[in-house]
Amino acid sequence: MIRKLLDKVFGRNSPSSVAATPATKLTVIPGKRHGVRRSQISPCALKITQQLQNAGYAAYIVGGAVRDLLLGLAPKDYDVATNATPEEVHKLFRRSRIIGRRFRLVHVMCGAETVEVSTFRGPSSDNDDDSIAVPLTDQHGRLLRDNVFGTQEEDALRRDFTINALYFDPVKEEILDYLNGFKDINAKEMRIIGEPEQRYREDPVRLLRAVRLSAKLGLQIEKATAKPIGDLAPLLQNVPPSRLFDEMLKLLLSGHALPCLVELRARGLHHGLLPMLDIILEQPLGERFITIALKNTDERIRQDKPVSPGFLFATLLWHEVLSSWNARQAAGEKPMPALFSAMDQILSQQHKNLAIPRRFDAVMQEIWSMQPRFEARVGRKPFRLLAHPRFRAAYDFLQLRCESGELDMEIGQWWKKFIMADPDAREKMLITPATGKKKRRRRSRKTAASAKPAASTAETTNQETD
Repeated sequence: MIRKLLDKVFGRNSPSSVAATPATKLTVIPGKRHGVRRSQISPCALKITQQLQNAGYAAYIVGGAVRDLLLGLAPKDYDVATNATPEEVHKLFRRSRIIGRRFRLVHVMCGAETVEVSTFRGPSSDNDDDSIAVPLTDQHGRLLRDNVFGTQEEDALRRDFTINALYFDPVKEEILDYLNGFKDINAKEMRIIGEPEQRYREDPVRLLRAVRLSAKLGLQIEKATAKPIGDLAPLLQNVPPSRLFDEMLKLLLSGHALPCLVELRARGLHHGLLPMLDIILEQPLGERFITIALKNTDERIRQDKPVSPGFLFATLLWHEVLSSWNARQAAGEKPMPALFSAMDQILSQQHKNLAIPRRFDAVMQEIWSMQPRFEARVGRKPFRLLAHPRFRAAYDFLQLRCESGELDMEIGQWWKKFIMADPDAREKMLITPATGKKKRRRRSRKTAASAKPAASTAETTNQETD
């Protein structure tokens, strides 16, 4: 019965489906062969697996953490898979909560760390009257609800790629492998589990995950896994905007954003992520600007330096804002009102497609609106700009514009010197406005008679603004 259900889920009715679906055969890989030790697991994840096992349940570290450890990388987070139901897990851990609608799971908190605990998933039921067991799909085949529990073998088959279907037992220090994921990791190959087109239709985000993980981990996407990616790219339009944003943010902050972008473009997946990204990349200045921005972002992440998502999205959308801004000025609008109108227009368009959270809007708008102010190097304006809370981000943005050729390098060099200079040197760097008139300070009658001759235009301007 189980085999029949698995065949139904993974499309094994056709010869091509059978060839594309890996056979399930449990292989237990001992610690001396794989090299992963329990000391490498986070204390929270280790405590959870041990507590579940002590309560009589099966529990394993699973997914990306096992994959990364085998590749010599430090996992960013840990997931645990168990045969305990969400309610049983929640009852066992005081600091925990059940989350999720499409598939329920449990978040267990240990101090500041949160570990995701999921119950082994199983295939759908043949009983159409069982509304809870039957996964609901949309017209494109995307799963909408999937609260079906099963065995560990079934759970392995329900995962996306073989390299993510490995189970590590930190007590025995063994890895359980049903789908030759360990072999694929050693071969530097990424292979989807099941019939590729059906699995992508179930969850189109897997299209992005395939590209992101291959670029991040340096793996080659297996031929059958790669073949339908370009043709199924339009399915991304059916993904909820919040999920699409989360996946896009992971991609951009992966430390390999530039190669990911190149791969997205090569496979036709950039359409629909940022709807105007393909237009931006076709603009000579825009492509160079974004390439430099992503390269700098990747370098900061590799050096464990903080990266602002708001800054990153500001760079991706800037040339659309710039194009609209220039068009509005050409139509007769004043510079600053035209800029704010352009910002509102572009952000409004993006909210319909990418669901950029409103908290990032403020960051992007401040960075963009400060750009014209860098060109005003007169009087106290540079000092006021220097004191702005968002100055550093706006300054870095300015340097990107100069480096890409959008602005004269002289502006960026002037600000670099201005930042490094002492107060006296900064005063001397200020540009004197060529007004042709001398401004006079208002003086009382009492001091007018004894006043000295008027200072030079530059000196008077500085005094007036002090």
